[in-house]
Amino acid sequence: MSTKAVSGNTKLAITAVGALTFIGILTETSLTVAFPTLIAEMGQPLSTIQWLTSGYLLTVTFMMSTASYLIQRFKPRTLFIIAASACAIGTLVCALAPSFMPLMAGRLLQAIATGISTPLMFHIVFETIPFHQLGAYVGIASMVTSFAPALGPSYGGVLTHILSWRMIFWFILPIILASLVLGMLTITLPVKSLGKRFDLYGFITLAVVMYSLIEVCNKLGSATFSDYGLWIAVSVSICSLALFIWHICHSNRRILDFRLLAKPFLGLRAGNFFLLQFTNIGMSFLIPIFVQNAMHMDALSAGLIVLPGSLIGSFVSPIAGRIYDRRGATLPLVLGNASMLVGSLLLWWFTHSLTAVSLMCLYVFVRFGFNFSFGNTMSDAAKHVAPHEKGDVNALFNTLQQFAGSFGTAALSAVITHAQLHNPNTAEAVRSGGQSDFLLLSVLAACGLLCTIVAARISKQTPNSGIENIEVSA
Repeated sequence: MSTKAVSGNTKLAITAVGALTFIGILTETSLTVAFPTLIAEMGQPLSTIQWLTSGYLLTVTFMMSTASYLIQRFKPRTLFIIAASACAIGTLVCALAPSFMPLMAGRLLQAIATGISTPLMFHIVFETIPFHQLGAYVGIASMVTSFAPALGPSYGGVLTHILSWRMIFWFILPIILASLVLGMLTITLPVKSLGKRFDLYGFITLAVVMYSLIEVCNKLGSATFSDYGLWIAVSVSICSLALFIWHICHSNRRILDFRLLAKPFLGLRAGNFFLLQFTNIGMSFLIPIFVQNAMHMDALSAGLIVLPGSLIGSFVSPIAGRIYDRRGATLPLVLGNASMLVGSLLLWWFTHSLTAVSLMCLYVFVRFGFNFSFGNTMSDAAKHVAPHEKGDVNALFNTLQQFAGSFGTAALSAVITHAQLHNPNTAEAVRSGGQSDFLLLSVLAACGLLCTIVAARISKQTPNSGIENIEVSA
C-alpha cells in the first residue's frame, strides 16, 4: 500500500473547491427562514417564493447530471473558474435584487456554480488522495455537503432577524472571491479525456423526469384525484421515465451511467445514499417550519435549534471516515443508519410534546447518525468500481444527492400542505403533518438500515467485491 503524503498544494486545491461548494450548498436552505420576509417585501405568494429553493435544487441536479461529461471534457481549473465566477456574479445579483425575477436569476447562477463545484470537489479528492487516506478525505468533503445545508437555517435565521436577508449574500461574497484566487493558483490536475460525447437526449429526458416528479409531489399536497393537472403530471412522469429507461438501455451515449446501479452492491449503496440525503435536506426544511408554525417561535429560534446538531455533525464525519479506513464500511454504516432510525422514531412518537430543548437533542441524535454514514456510503461505492468508472460514480451519486434533497423537500412539504387543507388551525395542521413526516422519515431510515445489512451480506459472499478485509489487514 502506498504511504505517500498528501501535498500542501493538493490540500489548498481541495480547500478552494470545498469552500466554494460549502457556500453554494449553504444557500440551498438559508433562505427558507426568510420566506415570510420575502413574501411581504416582494409581494409574491409562497407558491412563487418557494421556487428560490426548489428551483435552485433542481438546477443543481441538472448541472450535476452533466458532471461526468464536463470533467472528462474540460480541465478542472477551467471548470472551477467558471463555477466561482458564476457564483460571485449570482451572489451579487441576489444581494442587489430589487424584485423576485432578478433574485431568481441570481439563484440560478449560484445553482449552476454549485452543480459544477460539488462533483469537481469529489473528483479532485478521488484523483489525488492515496487509497489509505481516502475515507478521511471523503469524510471531510461529505461534511461540506451535509453540514452546509443543515447550517443554512441557522445562518439565514440569524442574519434575517438581526440585519437583513440581503446580508445572507453579502457575507459570503468575499469568501467566494478568495476561493476563486486560491483555486486559480493551486488546481493543476490535468483533464482525463475519454472522448465522451454529450448526451443531449438523455439530459432532456432526465430533466423532464426530475421536474415532473417534483411537480407530482407538489400537486399531491393540494390537489384532489379529480384534478387534471395532477394526472397530467403523473402521465408526463411515467412517459418521460419510460423514454429515459429505453434510452439508457439502447444508446451508447449516457448522461449518467445508471447501469452501474444494476450491480446489487452498488445499487444498495446508492439507495442508502439517496435516503440519507432525503432525510438530511427534508429535516432542514421541516424543523424550521415546525418550530415557527407549530411551536410559535421566531426565525432566529428556528435557526438556532438546528445549530448544535449541525456542529456535532461537522465533527463526526472525519472521525467516521477514519473508522471506515481502519475497520471497513459495515460498522459506521450500521451504527449511523440505526441512529437515524431511532432518532426519527423518537421525533414521531413525541411530536405532540416536543419542546425546543427536546427537539434540539433529538435532532443532534439524527445528525450524528447521518454524518456517521453519509460520506462512508459514497467512499465504499467508489472503491467497488473500476478506476475508469469512478468519475461516473462521482457524477451519479452527486446527482442523486441533490435530487434527493429536492424530492425530500417537496414530499415533506406536500404532507404538511395536505394536513393544512383538512385543518384550519395552522399550528395543529403543521404539528399533525410534521408527525406524519417524522413517520415517513422513520420508514425510510429503516429501509436505509436494511440496505446496509443486505450490502454487508453481499460483500461477505463476494470477497472480490468487498474492501473491508483489505482495510482491516492494513
